[in-house]
Amino acid sequence: MSHKINPLHHQTLPLQPSTSTRPNKNIKTSSFKDVLNQVSSIKVSKHAQKRLDERNIQISEQTWNVINEKMNEAKEKGVTDPAVILQDAVLIASAKNNTIITAMDRNEAEIVTNVNGTIVIQD
Repeated sequence: MSHKINPLHHQTLPLQPSTSTRPNKNIKTSSFKDVLNQVSSIKVSKHAQKRLDERNIQISEQTWNVINEKMNEAKEKGVTDPAVILQDAVLIASAKNNTIITAMDRNEAEIVTNVNGTIVIQD
């Protein structure tokens, strides 16, 4: 039994001209934290909005901005489900989803479960 072995012929591919990718110096760079803070804003679930309305809980825009900032800080530290304690209210949030899940008046808040971090905000 005689089998011929044919030589292997490699095909050479033409080289692509290298293109220079120089960074554009006119582009303003932002830190990841700044971009994250700009992109991610807090969402309020329908349930939480209903609770805020029922309990007549008013939260200023400035306080929402502080809550957003502190939730991002908590997320960086590994907190996924914080309780946000305000002067008159307690908000239960999902830091993973940047969402307020429910809200309660500070006077009625007694036992809160499934929370792995706390954010205290002084107004």
